[in-house]
Amino acid sequence: MGKSKKSKVRGGGGDDLLDSSDADSVGSSSTALSDLSISYATENVNSHEFVLDKYIDALYEKRGSTREAALASLVDAFESFMLGGLVENKYATLLSLFNTSIKKGSTKEACLASRAIGLLSITLGAGSSSHETMVESHPQLSKVLQTWSDASKMISALDCLAVVTFVGATDLAETEVSLKAMWDVIHPKSGSNVGTVRKPRPPVLAAALSAWTFLLTTIGSWRINTDSWKEPIAFLSTLLGAEDRAVRMAAGEALALCFELNLLDISPSEDADDDTGVPGSSKGKLFLDMQALKAKIAGLASNLSAEAGGKGADKKNLSDQRDLFQRILDFVKYGECPEESMKIAGKRDVLRVASWSELIQLNFFKRFLGRGFLKHVQDNGLLQDIFNIKADKAETLSSNDKKIFRSGEEKGRALKLNKDRRLAQVYKSSS
Repeated sequence: MGKSKKSKVRGGGGDDLLDSSDADSVGSSSTALSDLSISYATENVNSHEFVLDKYIDALYEKRGSTREAALASLVDAFESFMLGGLVENKYATLLSLFNTSIKKGSTKEACLASRAIGLLSITLGAGSSSHETMVESHPQLSKVLQTWSDASKMISALDCLAVVTFVGATDLAETEVSLKAMWDVIHPKSGSNVGTVRKPRPPVLAAALSAWTFLLTTIGSWRINTDSWKEPIAFLSTLLGAEDRAVRMAAGEALALCFELNLLDISPSEDADDDTGVPGSSKGKLFLDMQALKAKIAGLASNLSAEAGGKGADKKNLSDQRDLFQRILDFVKYGECPEESMKIAGKRDVLRVASWSELIQLNFFKRFLGRGFLKHVQDNGLLQDIFNIKADKAETLSSNDKKIFRSGEEKGRALKLNKDRRLAQVYKSSS
């Protein structure tokens, strides 16, 4: 996959193939992408493609700082602009280079490359290209998580794995593989070759919980075996007592989603053993255990929603915790779903969420895309499909921009149709 390394004609010798102007050249090229939001639909496409190729060439260089500069520029471009038309025929090369940076680069380079892969997947949208992105990046990302490397490298790998699986997975089995890789970070267990159980640092644990919960939002339409969720939910409930506030909040969101997906619900009518038919055996015990667990979680959520801040406590984070667990308590006790809305463009274009699944997806994409979230939610067909956004933007655009917008609309509709067909095929094959 990818293209072979090009020969370089340089002055001087040794491993340092670049003069000092190379990194500067890559950095200055980023300004040429300032108008890339519509470049692939204009006469400037060739010049912008040249800039993209320059970044790709820089990723072949031996000097780490040059590769880092190129990755940073690519990440900035992916965040800020819609580059689908430019990367459709280059994604395999980009993906190969990004994976190499994760495998062989510095921690900084690996973190940038992980982020670039996630952004590439979001840019490509649902389809065969994003599925290939997931398949090709999964082994390297999983290796980062299994080797328990640098914390920042693990966090970047967790975020990337969540995004590429969310966008690229085509069935439950593929999603479960990523969920397991994340859960092994959340709740590691000793194996035959492991002497002691490793415990993740709080930032890594919070990131793993967030990634796992985000990905769990996608399994709602698949049949779930409730019996297998007792142990994970019980462990999540213990994390509500963690010292780190970010861990407590991430565990709370995960449990709220488990409630919404009915993973704690066992019907009393199932109070009979499948094999013996004797009332009050395994199914009955599971029902009682789940009821006790629900009561425990509700009690912990109530305590955390009213936690008093001690001396030196972070008042902002404490307020966020109280608000989150009050929402969780309202949902558990009264069935009140969280609701949020945000203006994305004009007066009428508003993004609204009204469930834990939607809120978790919104918060994850906002965090991952950062300053690029608004641009993507306005112009990216994938996000518009996820959040069911039907913005009538053409009314406020110039005649030239209307043509570009309609072209983007057509691409978004095609992506949605492809996704619908794929889901229909999965449903048909599983029925």
